[in-house]
Amino acid sequence: MNILNKVNSSKDVKLLSPKELKLLCDELREEIITTVSQTGGHLASNLGSVELTVALHRVYNTSTDRIVFDVGHQSYAHKIITGRREAFSTLRKHGGISGFPKPYEAEDDAFIAGHASNSVAVALGMARARTLTGGKYNVAAVIGDGALTGGLAYEGLTNVGGSGEPMVIILNDNGMSINGNVGGIAKLLSRERINPRYFNFKRWYRSVVGKMTSVYEVNHKIKEAVKTRLLKPNIFDAMGIYYLGPVDGHDVEQLENVIRWAKEMEMPVLVHVITRKGKGCKYAEEHPELYHGVGKFDPETGELPAEKRCFSSEFGRVLCDIAEKNYRVAAITAAMSGGTGLSDFSEKYPKRFFDVGIAEQSAAAMAAGMAKQGMVPVFAVYSSFLQRAYDMLIHDVSLQRLHVVFGVDRAGLVGNDGETHHGVFDIAYLSSVPQMQVFAPSSYAELELMLNRAVNEEEGPVAIRYPRGGEGRYTSCSSSDSEILRSGSDITVVAYGIMINSALELADRLFRQGIETEVVKLNRITPLDTGLVLSSLSKTGRLFIAEDVCEAGCIGNRILSDAEKKGVFLKNSCVCNLGEGIVAHGTVDELLCDCGLDIESQYKKALGLVRGEK
Repeated sequence: MNILNKVNSSKDVKLLSPKELKLLCDELREEIITTVSQTGGHLASNLGSVELTVALHRVYNTSTDRIVFDVGHQSYAHKIITGRREAFSTLRKHGGISGFPKPYEAEDDAFIAGHASNSVAVALGMARARTLTGGKYNVAAVIGDGALTGGLAYEGLTNVGGSGEPMVIILNDNGMSINGNVGGIAKLLSRERINPRYFNFKRWYRSVVGKMTSVYEVNHKIKEAVKTRLLKPNIFDAMGIYYLGPVDGHDVEQLENVIRWAKEMEMPVLVHVITRKGKGCKYAEEHPELYHGVGKFDPETGELPAEKRCFSSEFGRVLCDIAEKNYRVAAITAAMSGGTGLSDFSEKYPKRFFDVGIAEQSAAAMAAGMAKQGMVPVFAVYSSFLQRAYDMLIHDVSLQRLHVVFGVDRAGLVGNDGETHHGVFDIAYLSSVPQMQVFAPSSYAELELMLNRAVNEEEGPVAIRYPRGGEGRYTSCSSSDSEILRSGSDITVVAYGIMINSALELADRLFRQGIETEVVKLNRITPLDTGLVLSSLSKTGRLFIAEDVCEAGCIGNRILSDAEKKGVFLKNSCVCNLGEGIVAHGTVDELLCDCGLDIESQYKKALGLVRGEK
C-alpha cells in the first residue's frame, strides 16, 4: 500500500487511520533515505523527526498556521507531505527544491531557516502579529536541544514566557546537534528525559477529572503538589512556559494528543519530545554524527565516499602542529569540530579544546577573554555562522586589539546548502572591523604559512578565509602580501584565494589571442596594499577582477577607489562579483555559471575589455 500517493497536504494527513499513519512514517523514511543517498543532504535529523512532523500535520494546517522550524534541516518529511513529493528527487539540486524551508517554494514553509536558535523568537513575533491584527492562525516553533546551546533561544524563551501569547514550542530532544551536545542545558534535559512520571500522572489526571470543571479547580492544588514532589524545579515553568513531557517522539498518536492538548491550552506551552536521530536506519542510528550532513552514499550499506583532503582538514592538521610547539594555543568551535577539521585537535589536546555549542557570539567573546589573559585562541567557524558574532569582533576583540585568530571556513560559494550558507559576506564585514587582518590562501602550503604567521608573528585580530573543498591548479606558496604571477602589458587580472585558478586559466586563453595578461595575486586582502596592483594598472590601463563575494566591500571596488584617489588612469575596467550576494543552491560550478563567474564568462568579458567592447 502506498500511502504517500494519498498525501499532498496537512488535510490529507488528517484523513489517515492509525494504521495508515504508521505506514506513512515508514514510507517517508524510505523516500528520504533513497533521495538523500543520491542528492546528499541532512539524513539523521530528518529520519528522527518523521513521526513528529506527521503529528504536527495532524494538529495544524500548515497553509495557514505557522510552524517555524529551527535550522530547518529536519524539514524533508514536511516538504514531501506538503505537495513536493514529485520534486523531492531534485532536493538541493540546481533549480530544484531547497534542503531548508523556503517560503518562495510553498506557503507551508512559514519562514526561511538555515541558522540555529532563532525559531522561538520568530514564532513569538508571528504570535504577537496575530494578536495585533486579529488573526486566526496558530503558531508553533520546532527547536532542537542542540539549538538550545545558543543564547538566542533563551532570549526567545524569556520573552515567550512573559508574553502570555498562545503558542506551542516543540523541543525535539535527541541529545545531539551535529556532535553530542555540551553544557548545562544538556545535563538539565537529561534529567527531564529520565523522569516521565509526572507527565504520566498529568495525562491520567486530565482524562479523569479534566472535564469536571468544579472538581478540576478544587484539585488543582493537589496536582501542583504532586508536580512539586515528582519533579525538580523546571527551567521552562520558571520562565512562565507550561511544560509538557517528556513524550515519546516516535509514537504518532501520543504526539498528536499532547500537541493538540498544548494548542488548546491557549497559553505558552513547551512540549518536550524525545526522538532518536537516524531512527529506522541502522547505520544512521549507530553513527548519527556521520550521517548528519552527507554527500551521496550507498542506501543499502550506508557506505560513504572516502574523505578527501581539503582546506578544513589541512587547517586542523597545521593547528595541531602549531599547538605542539606553542602551549598558549587553544582551539574553539561552535558545535562544528568535525566540519572545521578540529577532531584531531580535540583528541590530542583535550584541555585546550573548547566546544561552546551553537553559540558563535559566546565563542568570540570567550576567545577575547582568553586572549586578554595571554592565550592565543583560534576560533574555527563557517563564514556564514561568524556573521552572528559581528558585535563581538568589534566590541570584545578589536577595540582592545586582542590577538584572536579566526579560521573562516566555507568562504565563498559553498554549493547545495544555498543562500543561508554561502560565505559571501565575510570580506565586507571583516574588513569593517578595526585592526583586523584578513588573509586568503590559494593553496594548502599558503594556508600553513599564513596560519603559522597569524598565530606566531602577528598581533591583534587575524582572519584566514578559505573555501570548502580543496586546492586547484595553483599549489605554490608566497610569503608576500601580493605578487605578480605572470607579466603582461595589455590587461591586469587580479585574484585572491582559489579564484586565482580561473585567473591563470583566463590568462592562458587570452594569451592564445595574442593578449599579454599581467596576473596579480593578493594574499592579504585587509588591510589592502594596492601598490603592486596600481603599478600594474599604470602599465596596462585595464583592470579585470572576479570575486565570489557580494559587491559591498569587494576588493575590486577598493582597487578602483584607490586608483582614482592616486590618479591612476584606467582605459576601462570590469569588476565581477555576486552583486547583493543572494545566491540559490546548486553545485559551485553551476552557481558560478549563473553569476557570470565561470571561466567562459570571464573570458568573454576580459576579451571585450581589451577590445574596447561594451
